[in-house]
Amino acid sequence: MATQQTIWIYDTTLRDGAQREGLSLSLEDKLRIARELDRLGIPFIEGGWPGANPKDVQFFWQIKEEPLTQAEVVAFCSTRRPGKSAADDSMLQAVLAAGTQWITLFGKSWDLQVTEGLQTTLEENLAMIQDTIEFFRSQGRQVIYDAEHWFDGYKQNPEYALKTLEAAIVGGAEWLVLCDTNGGTLPHEVGAIVREVNQFVNNLTPAAPKIGIHTHNDSGTAVANALAAVIEGARMVQGTINGYGERCGNANLCTLMPNLQLKLGYECVQPRQLAQLSEISRLISEVVNLAPDDHAPYVGLSAFAHKGGIHVSAVERNPLTYEHVQPTQVGNRRRIVISDQSGLSNVLAKARSFGIDLDKQDPTCRQILQHLKTLENQGYQFEAAEASFELLMRKALGQRPEFFTIKDFHIHCDLIRSDVDIWNSQSLATIKVTVNGRDILEAAEGNGPVSALDAALRKGLMNFYPEIAALHLTDYKVRILDGRAGTSAKTRVLVESSNGHQRWTTVGVSENIIEASYQAVVEGLEYGLMLQSQAQTVLT
Repeated sequence: MATQQTIWIYDTTLRDGAQREGLSLSLEDKLRIARELDRLGIPFIEGGWPGANPKDVQFFWQIKEEPLTQAEVVAFCSTRRPGKSAADDSMLQAVLAAGTQWITLFGKSWDLQVTEGLQTTLEENLAMIQDTIEFFRSQGRQVIYDAEHWFDGYKQNPEYALKTLEAAIVGGAEWLVLCDTNGGTLPHEVGAIVREVNQFVNNLTPAAPKIGIHTHNDSGTAVANALAAVIEGARMVQGTINGYGERCGNANLCTLMPNLQLKLGYECVQPRQLAQLSEISRLISEVVNLAPDDHAPYVGLSAFAHKGGIHVSAVERNPLTYEHVQPTQVGNRRRIVISDQSGLSNVLAKARSFGIDLDKQDPTCRQILQHLKTLENQGYQFEAAEASFELLMRKALGQRPEFFTIKDFHIHCDLIRSDVDIWNSQSLATIKVTVNGRDILEAAEGNGPVSALDAALRKGLMNFYPEIAALHLTDYKVRILDGRAGTSAKTRVLVESSNGHQRWTTVGVSENIIEASYQAVVEGLEYGLMLQSQAQTVLT
């Protein structure tokens, strides 16, 4: 049995989160995310709306074939249609066919939505809520009732809004979830209204359903609103991983769960599961093909990053000086950022993170620091390109491996005009690279000069380093450093690479965008090969 301090986390990434603009999930994506959420210890995972589309139907079939280890998979749907009995509504039959023990049903709380949206009477809406829940209960299902547009409805017509909850209670709902569907309510309003609802429900029946909260982020307060509701008695929190969702998104579970567990003392998941939060947040961002938010609370790459020299020296002595929780509690890590604001403490701390033991008295330390400041003055940015800085540091210490040497390269670009007056570009790169004393000459085409150069280099190295096939470019950013110079301006290129398990960023700077790109791409490959070499050394 759950204790008073348990908060039931309900994830709706697969349904509400998938409504984010630009986000599209395949069946395999949904199954993989569900298994990651199960591993995280999420008790309720909303799988979608059976019958709304074939993909959701297939998802529930597949989950029945290969059940999750601990999570309840929940089907989602609306109340029956106006003027129709629940037993005769084919939409509800499709939901039953999904075979889930739990069903989340949403109904209208706001009289405006009833008359304008459903175009029915207020009394019929109450009947729809009660009848649908009673139907599911008669089929042996347990029901979570999502009171859609709850806060807007309650503020406009509290008497009717409470009647909708009463209908859900009479029908047999086990949870009453109050939804800030439009995301326009503020925390002080949420807290006050949840308090009033709790009093109403508890006065209505001794065996009152438990209260939940579902918030959207249109006012930037989704997480704060959910916390306000919990403080006033809500015991279920609905949200999505990384805050994905329609418009401005849903309450971000990656922020909510640590706040609830580490700050307010509630139990959401096991501590060992919470320690997987950062990994799962980033993994799901890869599955949905959206770049992770480096500045996200708790799980972002920069959440525990320290840049200023004073901060670094202080946090090295006592992390409490600049960290509100231990990074490892959420599976993150402390990072020392290198930039032109760095001092020796930054260099030493960064070296330790690379597994390099440097002595403060070693003159190489000051040489590295001075070289860093010189390069940043030229436009390099190492706080965003730690892989390049590690290569720089290892070179200064004589520890940088030399996998290959590029002797020269040539790039030829063609612009081809089509019949419909659209210009298409095609590039050919020729590169001469030396590996183990052997000169290799290769050529490759690409849809642009950087693509062609990357392809030619990989082609030349593949016979010597087949592991390059697993390295791929995941992001490419270009910034003009001095726009006043026009097309002669200095350009900074950041290239993010991955081997499927790790991500790293390298940097190049030049007045020639091709040269800047070449620097970043080459170092990205070098760093990937170095990681592979280090991994093989550990294994042997």
